[in-house]
Amino acid sequence: MTTYPDDADGAALANLAEQGVDMSQPLDFDFPVAAPDEAAAIAIQQALAAAGYASEVEYDEGDADDEDEFGPDDEDEMDADDEEVGPSWAVYVNLQMVPEYDEVMRIQAELDRLAQPLGGYSDGWGVLMDEE
Repeated sequence: MTTYPDDADGAALANLAEQGVDMSQPLDFDFPVAAPDEAAAIAIQQALAAAGYASEVEYDEGDADDEDEFGPDDEDEMDADDEEVGPSWAVYVNLQMVPEYDEVMRIQAELDRLAQPLGGYSDGWGVLMDEE
C-alpha cells in the first residue's frame, strides 16, 4: 500500500485508498478556484484557459437564513463547523487523472499561481465517484 505525506491532501488520498478505490486508475478530479466576484471569476477562467485548463464558472447563493432550522434563541445548537455561508463565485477545473500526490499538489499550486493575481485562490479538490 502506498504511504502518503502527513497532510490534508495525503490523508484524503489515503482515505480513498482505504475505501477500496484503485489508485492506479484515472479518477475524475474537481479543483475549485475561489473568486471574490463574477469579474474575477471570469478573468480567472480566462487565465486558466490560456494555461490549457478547461473550466466552468459557478455562482453559489449560499445558505438561506432559515429560522425554522435554528431560531434566534437556538444559536447554541449549531456546531462550530456549521457556519453560515454567503454567496460565492468559483471556477471549477475538472481533470481525469491518476490520483498521485505530487500531481495533485502541482496542479493546486499552478491554479493558485494563476488565480492569486486576480484575487482568487485554489480551494482544494475532490473526486467525483460513481454511485454503485
